[in-house]
Amino acid sequence: MNIINELAKEFKLRISQVEATVALIDDGNTIPFIARYRKEVTGSLDDTVLRDLDERLKYLRSLEERKEEVKNLIDAQGKLTPEIVEALEKAQILTEVEDIYRPYKPKRKTRASVARERGLEPLATLLMEQRDAYEKSLEELAGDYIDEEKGVKTSQDAINGAKDIIAEDISDNAEYRKTIRQLTFDHGMIVSKQAKDEDSVYASYYDYNESIKKIPNHRILAINRGEKEEFLKVDVQIESDIILNFLFSEIITNSSSPAKEYISAAIVDSYDRLIAPSVEREIRTMLFDTASEDAIKVFSDNLKHLLMQAPLKGKTVLGYDPGYRTGCKLAVVDKTGKVIDTAVIYPTKPKEDIEGSTKVVSSLIRKYGVDVVAIGNGTASKESEIFIAGVLKGLDTDKKYTMVSEAGASVYSASKLGAEEFPDFDVTQRSAVSIARRLQDPLAELVKIDPKSIGVGQYQHDMKQARLDEALGGVVEDCVNSIGVDVNTASYSLLSYISGINLSSAKNIVKYREENGEFTKREELLKVPKIGNKAYEQCAGFLRVPDSKEILDNTGVHPESYEAAKKLMEKFEYTNDDVAAGLKDIRQKATKYGTKKLAQELGIGEPTLLDIIGELEKPGRDVRDSLAQPILRDDVLGMEDLKEGMLLTGTVRNVIDFGAFVDIGVHQDGLVHISEISDKYIKHPSEVLSVGDIVSVKIKSVDLNKKRIGLTMKL
Repeated sequence: MNIINELAKEFKLRISQVEATVALIDDGNTIPFIARYRKEVTGSLDDTVLRDLDERLKYLRSLEERKEEVKNLIDAQGKLTPEIVEALEKAQILTEVEDIYRPYKPKRKTRASVARERGLEPLATLLMEQRDAYEKSLEELAGDYIDEEKGVKTSQDAINGAKDIIAEDISDNAEYRKTIRQLTFDHGMIVSKQAKDEDSVYASYYDYNESIKKIPNHRILAINRGEKEEFLKVDVQIESDIILNFLFSEIITNSSSPAKEYISAAIVDSYDRLIAPSVEREIRTMLFDTASEDAIKVFSDNLKHLLMQAPLKGKTVLGYDPGYRTGCKLAVVDKTGKVIDTAVIYPTKPKEDIEGSTKVVSSLIRKYGVDVVAIGNGTASKESEIFIAGVLKGLDTDKKYTMVSEAGASVYSASKLGAEEFPDFDVTQRSAVSIARRLQDPLAELVKIDPKSIGVGQYQHDMKQARLDEALGGVVEDCVNSIGVDVNTASYSLLSYISGINLSSAKNIVKYREENGEFTKREELLKVPKIGNKAYEQCAGFLRVPDSKEILDNTGVHPESYEAAKKLMEKFEYTNDDVAAGLKDIRQKATKYGTKKLAQELGIGEPTLLDIIGELEKPGRDVRDSLAQPILRDDVLGMEDLKEGMLLTGTVRNVIDFGAFVDIGVHQDGLVHISEISDKYIKHPSEVLSVGDIVSVKIKSVDLNKKRIGLTMKL
């Protein structure tokens, strides 16, 4: 296989484009760097396509390596033929390669291997010749193989052994297995039955079956989990005649041969005993892998939109971590994210000290000019929301509150990073800080938490964790680099996601900053231990130095393009002060002059020129600022207040295969089923909705007992 040609074909790209991109990857360049600063080389491929291409490149390379391994292993046995070499070259997936290797793979002791040791292979060969007639009856011919010392005591023993050899040979045939796998996929059913005599969330699968090729991915994951928790027994079922008819047509070449009876029995045995269980495992693994990849894509999309939510900048926030017995923890965080005060109050049961708690909260709001109260949505959040709404009304101000997802806050609070940041705080105080900060800057705070703990996935614990971690890590990396970070304020956890910087280098940057003061220019990064020229090339464009004397240090312009950017400024007579204010008319001037001509004069590609123009228009810009701001509230709504037909505004918290969960300001998120999202047919909710979207919904149903809220977007 020519991997470059295959990638070009699959991704519908030019061969030269793929060659150049693969060369960049092989040279150790990161995906964010390639996507942002090598557009001329890749043809402006975005980070999503680049990651998919990189992943496919790794798979195809591992496939080729395995093909070579198998070829060498078979060759070492002296059994390699041109036909096997050709079959290996044609194999498109690892399963097909393993099918080819199966007959030559060292086996544990099997019925067929025992029969071969007993010298019965010639008898099996004789049967497979399927002659019209033999010189003696087959029973008499089998008698020639009787050898009591080897355990062949009768003619029937010999025939049974020969059938075992035939059965294994059929099972080891790569073409047969490939066809049987496809037939099973096309005509088979996934069947689940109740395994425990008790009710569970899997009750709908207690007597369930669905076509393998039609079953939705989320159902596969649900059934697998039910099986893992021992509530379900799951099988792949297919009418055996579909498979047996295929095998008979392929193997029986002479229906009048006396050997037909024995070969037919061997075919049935081969399928029932050897092929069916193996193919079932393969199909279920394939279904799981496909479902996992689909779920990972949904998870990744949700995570991206969660991380890219608009920050609430320039606000002093009171973080509020609700609780009962141990009280509610408070943390006041100033506009820069610095913690300036903490407190504990007891407005909830068992103490219900409303008066004392009101005094504390009112005092903190007045003393520090708190703009917004961020309330965690976990335990005791409803009582806390009612309490805070009352306090704000009593202050007679325009202060607001908002509910913030607590998902992962406890993980951060108990983490090593949480302890390093706030060694004198207990875990709940750290949670209050995290809740406040994730309102101010969701990305900067959420990168401190394992993405699997953020609460926007589905069945994440059932997937291959290494693959999930890799995919989600890529999402975080792309988000962080697409925004860029202030090198003088970013935590090492945030810096560690910057292109070219690992955790060790990130800690070195923070240490250098603490020992030498703030960075005054980008170039200073080269003084940090473990930041060499290659790492600097990869990271420099994504790190901002707002107070640098070099105005371009606070933009996404890469240092390698500074000369071109300055020539551009000179071309249209702009000063540094002009750039600091934002060059509102530079695009218009460049377009009028001709961007292609201008790029040639500056010695750069047109995509790079357009990126430089975008940065000079809004230096230090944050792409999230144009997104919808969080919903701030001043009154309380409970489930009991909801009525069918009520119109509300909410925030999408999670998008899953069968719908989306929307926060409408009550303790329980409502579900918009996929059928209620749009008047048009959609295959997946993500076609319309993303995490963080602000949407208008109508109450469709309310079940107070089950705490379920049904919503519709069909208004």
